[in-house]
Parts: sequence; C-alpha cells; structure tokens
Amino acid sequence: MLRAFLELPRVYKRLVSVFSDVFFLAVALWAAFALRLEQSAWVPTNSQVTVSIFTIAVTIVVFIRLGLYRAVIRYMGDKALLTIIYGVLASSLSLIVLGYLFQAFVPRSVPVIYGAFAFMFVSGTRLGVRVLVNRPIQRAKETVAIIGAGETGMQLASALEQGTEFRPVIFVTFDHANHKATINGLPVIGIQHIARGVVAHRVERILLALDPESKIDRKRLLKQLEPLAIPVQTVPSMSELVSGMARINDIRDLEIEDLLGREPIRIDSSLIENSLNQSSVLVTGAGGSIGSELCRQILRQRPRVLVLFEQSEYSLYQIERELCAINQVEGLSVELHPILGSVCHRRRMEAVMKAFGVKTVYHAAAYKHVPLVEHNVIEGVQNNVFGTWHTAEAAVAAGVDRFVLISTDKAVRPTNVMGASKRLAELVLQGLAGRAEKTRFTMVRFGNVLGSSGSVVPLFRDQIRDGGPVTVTHPDIIRYFMTIPEATQLVLQAGSMGEGGEVFVLDMGEPVKIVDLARKMIRLMGLDEKNEANPDGDVEIVFSGLRPGEKLFEELLIGDDPQGTAHPRIMKAREASLPWVDVKHLIDMIHEASLQFDLDRIFALLREAPLGYCPNCEVSDLVAGSHREDASVRDAQLETFQGKLH
Repeated sequence: MLRAFLELPRVYKRLVSVFSDVFFLAVALWAAFALRLEQSAWVPTNSQVTVSIFTIAVTIVVFIRLGLYRAVIRYMGDKALLTIIYGVLASSLSLIVLGYLFQAFVPRSVPVIYGAFAFMFVSGTRLGVRVLVNRPIQRAKETVAIIGAGETGMQLASALEQGTEFRPVIFVTFDHANHKATINGLPVIGIQHIARGVVAHRVERILLALDPESKIDRKRLLKQLEPLAIPVQTVPSMSELVSGMARINDIRDLEIEDLLGREPIRIDSSLIENSLNQSSVLVTGAGGSIGSELCRQILRQRPRVLVLFEQSEYSLYQIERELCAINQVEGLSVELHPILGSVCHRRRMEAVMKAFGVKTVYHAAAYKHVPLVEHNVIEGVQNNVFGTWHTAEAAVAAGVDRFVLISTDKAVRPTNVMGASKRLAELVLQGLAGRAEKTRFTMVRFGNVLGSSGSVVPLFRDQIRDGGPVTVTHPDIIRYFMTIPEATQLVLQAGSMGEGGEVFVLDMGEPVKIVDLARKMIRLMGLDEKNEANPDGDVEIVFSGLRPGEKLFEELLIGDDPQGTAHPRIMKAREASLPWVDVKHLIDMIHEASLQFDLDRIFALLREAPLGYCPNCEVSDLVAGSHREDASVRDAQLETFQGKLH
C-alpha cells in the first residue's frame, strides 16, 4: 500500500494529504469539544458543525498559501514544522472568530486544545509517513562511525543523513566526559571503547571528521584503528571547503600525512614574506604535483603577479581554475597568468619573464619517473638538464632576483639517468651562481613525495581496490618520505634563505619501509593481507624486483658534513662544484651527442662527469634500441645485396 502511494503522481499525493488533513482536523475539533465538555459521546449543534466546516476550510486554504502541500514529506524538515505551527495558529484564531460570528458555543479553552490536537495530528501523520518511507532507504545505507564529535562531525552527519550512501550510527569522541552522551539522536562513545562500539552498532566504515584546530595524535589514532579491519576514510580539509573545491560529504581515502604518521611542516610566513609579498613570481611545471602545491602556497603569500608556466594544456587549465577559485573566495587579488610553453625554449622563457617583471622563479618542471627516463634518455636529459640551463640563462637575462631549483635525493650518487640529469642540473646552477651578478641560484633536494604523480600511494590504492596483488619491488626497500605540503614548504623556506649556489636538504626523520606502508594501507582499507599464514586473506603482496636504475636505499647527502641553517629542519649540503667553463664544455658535448642521438656517447659523458653516476643495470632506451636493431638489419641487407652483385 505504501509503495502504491509513493508511485502515485504528485497531484494525487497532494489530494491525499488534503483529505487526510480534513479528516484529522475534524477529529481534532471533536476531541477538543469532547475533552473540554467531558462528554465522550458529544454531538455538535448545527452552529458548531458550521463553524467546524468553515474552520477546516480556512485551515486548508492557509496550508495551501503557506506551501505545506508543496513540501516533499520524505525530506520534511524544520521549515515544514514551522509552516504547520503557523497554519494551526491561524486555524485556532479562525475558530474563535467564526464562533463569534455564527453565535456558536465555543468555550475559551477549546481553541487551545484544538490547536494542540491539530498540530499533533497534522505533523504526526507526516512524520510517520516520513519514517515509513525513509526507514527502508536508511536501512539500505552503509553504516558508518564518525570520529570527531565537533563541528566538522556534526556537519558530516547532517550531510550523510540527506545522502543515499552512508548512515551514521555512532559518534566517537576524545573527550571522556562525553562518553554515553547523544548528539542528534546518535550515541557518543569514547575512543577507548571503539572496538566494542563498532561491533555493537555493526559499523561498516569509519570516517575521520576532526576539527582543524584539534590536537589529536593521528599516528596513535590510526594505530588504534588498524586492528579493526574496517575501511577508514576522511573528509576534505577546511581549505578545500572554504575554496569551494569540495563538500563536507565528499568522502575520500586517508590523507597522505595520516599514512606518513606526522604533521607536515608549517610555513614561517614572516621568513618568506619579503621575497614573495607583492612580488612577481613564476613557477615552471605549475600543473605538476609539486608545482601546483607551490602555486597554492605562493598564492596565499599575496604576490602581485603569479605566472603559471606549463607544457601540458589540461594540467594548466586545471591549476588555473583551482587558483582562480581560491583567489576569489579568499579575496587575495593576485594577478594570475597561465602560460603554455616548454622550458627548453630559452627565448620564450626570457620573453615571459620580462613581460611580467618576474623576480622569483621556482623551477619544478622535470621528468622524474625513473623507469620512464631510463627508457627515454634523450628527452630526460634534454628536459632536466637543458631545460634547467635555458630557464636559468633566461632568468639571468631578465634580471630575476632568485632562482630555486627543485631537485631530488636521487641526484646523490645516482644509479639512474633521472638522478644523473638532476645532479648535472645542480652543477649547472652551481656554475652559473659563480658567474651571475644579480640572480641568486638555490637548489632544494628532498626525497620521495607521497601523493605525487608516480608515487607508490595512489598506485597501491588502485591495486588494493582491484583486489591485488600489491606490487612492491623488494622486501627490504626503504625510502625517505614527505608530503607534498612539506616539500613545497621546504622550497619556500630555503628559497628565502639562499645566498647563491647552496644545496639545501630536509631533515626527513626516519625512513619508511615500503612493504610496511603497503600493509598499513591494506588494513586501513578494511582488508587483510593474503600470505602463507593467512591464505584466505583479501590482498596479496608480490615482490616484483628492483626496476631499472632503482636503489634499495636513497641518500640525501653526497658528503657527510652538512651545515645547519636558521630552520631546524633544513640543512645545507657541502657539495663539490665545477667552474662554469668546465660545466659549459660538458653540457655542450652532451648537447652535441643528443642531437646526433649518440646514446653511447651520452652515457660515457655522464660517467666521466663528476656526478658519481654508476648505473646498476643496462639502460634500455626504447627508441635507441630500435634504431640499433634497424641499423644491424640494414647492414645485413646491404652485405647480402653486395654479395649478389659479386
């Protein structure tokens, strides 16, 4: 019957609501007179019947004018209840007036009693229908526990109630005094009782909704949640909510800093304000992982102009759109200029820098995926080495004050072409630092960035969602990790401290074992690892072997005697450098070899250069290998042809 009612056209549902209200208003009038006169078999007089009919008619007209019948019962809220209250008040007043006009006997307490009954019947029928309609829908939703009983948790619960996917069943609080309280009808339990709570309430998913100012130890919290074998997710950050880039109910996987187990470094705004505020800043590779985060943080320092330089049209479109939203919402009034181009085009770079009066350049454009660069050596060297050189020369010609290169820990004793190219880029800037009079060149070297394109975290997530296996290259492989905000904050801090030619590195704390990171992600996504001890597990971890050019352990320093700086987490490396004449001679030879596509000559030059380059496997450039194969086939065909001639 309920299903048949729900499937009726909207006009029929409204008519049913009207007839229902007419019936229950009549019952309320009769009950009010019978209760007041203490007559269980009270029969109204003709005048009282007339007054009742007109009262009901007036009430229905008022309800129609107030829009009560346009409200969808399934989503009825506070506004609909207020509408009913206003309509019932008008109905009670009309009963008094009509009783006086028709000279009917209406005791003074009857309108009050009638108003109470009318509100109970009219609102009660609607609330009852809403419960009947919503109960199957609510039961079909996935049950979730919300960790955080503050403002963020309240907003999330309200949003989920209106949604179609999740049904909050409990709040989890860190305040022991709130244990066993209720919020919006939902029970609140202390974090120490979460194991029992998720079982008692059949929780299928845990959502983190921590307030931005909360001082919760996230590492300790995740350690408590790991054994529960329930998926753990979070809600967007406050900055994304403010900028309009996300909504409170946009549930997503855990933040990278949660997986890392520490809070990211915070920017000391006063340290970089002089170099960025009301200045003109250019970021190359603005659409990449590091470049885009640099743009976000630089934007909030309120430069006068921010130039976004990017080779990928779509990436540039995305970051410009996001920054425009932040710029407008936060009222920053920064001029944003999206520029398409390649860092290998020196004249283009110089023209852009002069056109916008650029004073600070953050050079984030690079090819950084180790196996891909191993298979595309020429393009890797061209982009990472010559792109850096041409951009730096353009900066010198345009009178730029500061030039900051984003480098990598793979530049230390490199075993792959990507690391060797980045170390050579560092040598180029060190050489230019001794030649340039105005432009100060600074290099910032850091480790793996969690959440960037090519990072293991999104790869592991996709593999876990697909049911595995999760591929880890080696059981003992270890990496230093940082979040994208940490990396960009280091760049901004070091860029403001650089005097010229320095290589800065970050104190990155303890290294992370990749296989342990994979196991943590499996558990926090509510699954079990499949192994010999647990053959019925969900996801298996497979060791695929080291990739071309990959090391078991990464280093941040070539030497062993770093200097401290004004920032406790930033060190200054003591790295060897070459005079510009020698650097220029080396890159000229590499440039000539790359134009001739002489891969063997390029490898020989990289080995001979003071880079510490020592490849740990045979490099397999895909195009060069094809060219070599074609050449051998042509030589064989030529010998066969010459033999036939003879």
